[in-house]
Order: sequence, then C-alpha cells, then structure tokens
Amino acid sequence: MDVPQVDLGFLPTPVHPLSRLSRHLGGPEIWIKRDDQTGLATGGNKTRKLRLLVADALAQGADTLITGGAIQSNHARQTAAAAAQFGLECHLVLRGQPPEIPTGNLLLDHLLGAHIHWVPSKEAMARTMEEVAQQLREAGKHPYVIPYGGSNGLGAAAYALAVRELLRQVPPDTFDAVVVASSSGGTQAGLVAGAHIFGWDVPIVGISVDEPADVLRVRVARLAAEAGDVLEVDVALAPDAILVEDRFLGGGYAVVGDLEREAIRLVARTEGVLLDPVYTGRAFGGLIHLIREGRWGPRDRVLFWHTGGIAGLFAFARELMA
Repeated sequence: MDVPQVDLGFLPTPVHPLSRLSRHLGGPEIWIKRDDQTGLATGGNKTRKLRLLVADALAQGADTLITGGAIQSNHARQTAAAAAQFGLECHLVLRGQPPEIPTGNLLLDHLLGAHIHWVPSKEAMARTMEEVAQQLREAGKHPYVIPYGGSNGLGAAAYALAVRELLRQVPPDTFDAVVVASSSGGTQAGLVAGAHIFGWDVPIVGISVDEPADVLRVRVARLAAEAGDVLEVDVALAPDAILVEDRFLGGGYAVVGDLEREAIRLVARTEGVLLDPVYTGRAFGGLIHLIREGRWGPRDRVLFWHTGGIAGLFAFARELMA
C-alpha cells in the first residue's frame, strides 16, 4: 500500500486537545491535528502531498517543478520550498497582478527563488502551466507539472496515509467527527479514502472555502477513487456520501469577514494557535457555527485537521485588524 516518497517535512505531526477553547464554547471536546507544523517554509498540508509528487517527479527525471495557485497560494509556497530542498527549478503560475511590495506567501516565493508567471484568471492557469512546460522542454529542461493544490491521485493518497498516521497516535474510537477545510478537494478526498481503506468509521466534514457543495462532492469522490488507485485499493464512493458544508463562503474566496476574524482571534487568544485567513480561518469559523447550532454535544469529541497557511496572515493585516 505504500508508495515512493521523498524525505520532506516533519512527520508525524502532533495531535492534541484544545481544552480552553472547548470550555469556552461549552463542548464538544475539540482536538487539533497540526499539519501547520510540517516544517516546510512555515508548513502546511501540501507538504504531505509533495512527498509523493516530488518522488514521482524525480523518478521521471524532472529538473523543474511547475504549479499554480492564487497570489497567496500556500501550495505554491510549499512547492517552491520543496524544489529548493531538492535542487530543482520552480515555476509558479499565479492568479492576479504583481503587487508593488510582495507580502505573505508571495514574499516567500521570491525568497525561495521561484520564477513567477502572472495570469488574470483561474481558467488561464492550467493552460499557462502547460505553455510554460512546453517552453522549458524546448529549452532542454525536464519539467514536471503539479496540478492546482497538488490535488490528484498521488496528492490525495498522501492524506489516505495520513489517516494511518493518526490511527497510530490515537485509538480509532477517539473522535466523533473530523472537520477540515476543503477547496481543491485533495486533502478531504485523501482523508475519506483513508477512512474507507483503514476501516475508520468517522464522518469527515469538509468546510468548503470556495465551491458549491454539489461541485465539491463530485470532485472529492473522484479524487478519493484516484487515491485508491494509487494505493491499489478500491475506493468507490458516491458523491452523496461526501460531507460538505458550503454555508460559510461569505464574500468569496480569500475575502475575510466576521466569521474568519472571530475564529482566528478566538483560537489565538484561547490556545495560542494561529489559523490562516483563507482556509483554516473559514473552516474553523464553520466548526464554531456548527457547534453553536448543536451539531455536536458536550460529550462528543471533534478533530479539526489544521492544514496550515500561516504565512498568509501577514498579507491580510488590514482585514484582520478591522
């Protein structure tokens, strides 16, 4: 069931209770899985995916990594860091306009030596990534293209294996639910696939940060099946079996509102744990809302899977201080 991986990041990541926050909210007992502590240029969930993706790239003789994302992409930053660690060239196709002064993840992209290509829209991103790859091939390079968010079968398989890691840390009946931010879908898909593969009967709730639930369910089910193919295990799940909450989209992707501000401040001030403004801030805000409406009771125990993104905080100072 194992697949080739490079030695990247610090695993296993810690898992621990958030006792003060749980008391503040009146239950359930909230725990956290700290994939913000993977250690790759401030860490995050993409490190697990890159362990498999970079191994595949090296096996194919690649000397360059190409990927894409938003201007504050955590995935792009971690890809640039992984490329630097393995002596690979890195090209990032980012959506937006170059700012006068780079901040947050974009600043780190520059420090890590990535070549940055700007595109006006998400739709242009995949096409431009392939165009950059073709230009590099014509120049004698051997590029390896990593999809948006690292979300393909390999990337999702990394999170199926993360379920095995967690089950070595805690008994399988520890949690009544898992909550995770879900966008490109690979992390949730991997957790769903891992739960299926390792017989872990726990609901995995994805808090969508930018997609309607019906779109995300289909994507997560497809990626879970692809993760199963990588691990040579059948994972055939109907989209209706995928749990997605899309009530917390607010003003749209990367638009910080009251939900995100409350979650970021509350978790910081009760536990000294930092959430990011785009993914985990929105997802934890959704978790708080679900707790307040009675989704889980005081005797339940819920795991929040922290996917990182802390570097993004520094690009949202104005919004967070509002």
